[in-house]
Amino acid sequence: MSEKDKGTEARILEAAKKVFVLKGMDGARMQEIADEAGINKALLHYYFRSKDKLFEAVFRDSMAGFFPNLLGLMMQKTPIREKIRIFTSEYIQMIQQNPHIPMFVLHELSLNPRRIAEMIKETGINPDFFIQQIMQEKKEGTLNDTDPRHLIVNMIGLCIFPFVARPILESIVFGGDTQAFDRFIEERKFTVPDFINKALEKK
Repeated sequence: MSEKDKGTEARILEAAKKVFVLKGMDGARMQEIADEAGINKALLHYYFRSKDKLFEAVFRDSMAGFFPNLLGLMMQKTPIREKIRIFTSEYIQMIQQNPHIPMFVLHELSLNPRRIAEMIKETGINPDFFIQQIMQEKKEGTLNDTDPRHLIVNMIGLCIFPFVARPILESIVFGGDTQAFDRFIEERKFTVPDFINKALEKK
């Protein structure tokens, strides 16, 4: 691929990201994305044959930088509690920068759950090392008898839910105050790991 093609593709992905965030997967139109990228619709279809293919490319592009960092974190010998603190902070930060990701995941789960699983597997993510470390720290007596699977699901769920439910939370809980909601999200980078680590303490 030439430098010109790479530049055009990058511009399309950035434009698509903006439109998907504003309109959602179903509401977005290829013509809108072409207009945002400053190209004609025919050229857009030359690079990406369908909206579905474009959304998948946007997702992969967004994940390209995050998952390698996450994989590196999981393979470190950092204590579990510190890993939880780093993971939750970086995960929330990643979604702040890519608010289309929760929408994409939910869309894919409703239509093709196996595909989203395969796409994530392709990144190299494997929770085995993290699970083994939890089991080891349990043996050493530094954690209570927690199930590693519950821990992983809780970490992800507590990070992602406010983004998925943002329209409801922002309207009802925060009275439409967008800035208050954004401050709340920043606070969760600290409150979520505190909550999880408290739950891991031995009674």
